[in-house]
Amino acid sequence: MAESNLEVRRSTTSVSVDIYDQTYHLRAHDPEYIQKLAETVDNKMRAVSANGSTVDSLRVAVLAALNIADELMRLQEHCRLLRGTVSETNTILYTRARSLSGLLDSVLAEELLAGIPASASDAAGNPPVGSLANQLR
Repeated sequence: MAESNLEVRRSTTSVSVDIYDQTYHLRAHDPEYIQKLAETVDNKMRAVSANGSTVDSLRVAVLAALNIADELMRLQEHCRLLRGTVSETNTILYTRARSLSGLLDSVLAEELLAGIPASASDAAGNPPVGSLANQLR
């Protein structure tokens, strides 16, 4: 367990960030990313403070956290809707592709039958077994 903690310490870097006039010393794998997060939180807290009359930093932090959580939930819902849309689109495209493949098979079968000797067709007059569209691939 001690080795595990030592590995974590080695792979992280110390970073100082300022949020709402307070300095926080953190350890991070990606200090630039932590700086961006801190900047986002600081901006959100300052926006909440500018729109309200409270000077209590804890209250400002909670209101900022609620705003950030609201944005997160809206984005998650948007992603969920997009995943559904992509899934529906894939289903539609797959269905259309199968339909077009069938139509292509029909057209190619008619053209092929016109140029194939009777011995190359089966008893029903169908071309050799297998999808003609697939044979062209």
